[in-house]
Amino acid sequence: MKPKVAVIGTGGTIASIGTGPFDIVDYGANQKMLQIEGILELFPQVHDCADVIAVPYKAIPSPDVGFADWKALVLKMDELAATHPDLAGFVITHGTASMEETAYMLSLVAKTPLPIVVTGAQRPASALSTDAGMNLANAIRTAASPEARGKGVLLLLNDEIHAARDVAKTSTFRMQTFRSPDFGVLGHADGDRVVFYRNPVRCTYPDTEFDIRSLDELPRVDIVYSYAGCDGTASRAFIAAGAQGIISAGFAPGFPGTAEHEVLTQAVKEKGVVVMQSTRAGSGRVFRGKRMCDSGVLSADNLTPPKARILLALALTITKDPSQIERIFLKY
Repeated sequence: MKPKVAVIGTGGTIASIGTGPFDIVDYGANQKMLQIEGILELFPQVHDCADVIAVPYKAIPSPDVGFADWKALVLKMDELAATHPDLAGFVITHGTASMEETAYMLSLVAKTPLPIVVTGAQRPASALSTDAGMNLANAIRTAASPEARGKGVLLLLNDEIHAARDVAKTSTFRMQTFRSPDFGVLGHADGDRVVFYRNPVRCTYPDTEFDIRSLDELPRVDIVYSYAGCDGTASRAFIAAGAQGIISAGFAPGFPGTAEHEVLTQAVKEKGVVVMQSTRAGSGRVFRGKRMCDSGVLSADNLTPPKARILLALALTITKDPSQIERIFLKY
């Protein structure tokens, strides 16, 4: 008997139909995007991998995905797990633009013990040599693998299996766009079998302290990007807009310019804004030195700015205590 896997479709390139087989860049202008049933019809071979349950959600570009969608996905997976007690796992098809953010969010808030694999494509489903079909098949195979349990939300493209916490999109068009720069892949979906080589060690779903199922929104957290000559204007605007937290995407190894630092220090000390120091470099841990300690700015560890934003927003739903936020960033 084949394992049963639920595939939830949220749109993205994997669902997109361009004007022809060579339309692999501006296919969004065609404004045609399939629901998950349509994707499965294009690639019927994926049914050889599992007993697939098609679960339509939305067909949207991933830059439009946000908190309401993350909450809806958590609730939908709860519902599917209750309805199908023999379910082996979940696949979520998703646009690659914000895929790493959805994967990391779900790794912090999902409450099902079943494997969750997020996948998509770099080329639309209509393209010559699209990666949509193979990515979908490999994601289904991975979600059905007993070895996928307990490893957190997984992101699969290009035969590679990545941990949601570690992975980032690193190229606009290349097929090997997703990389885990500090630690590498967890494993591969090879032609003969799905194989894992390591386990993540940070805490992940379902055993986390975060629960978004009853929330209407997350606290506002913004990201300010450091560049030569930045003067704090963006930080002031975010504070004026009501930001409860700010992620500083600083210069490597992890600091903003002097003018930006002064604004952020003032935000911490006078307005109670929680500021986390990350880096624009894309990898590496931020050390909390004397300057950060004196200013009250906290380290985002080695999280990229978008993922630090997600974790801080979740942390602020339960605490504003700096020591507890530090604990959370070390735990997750």
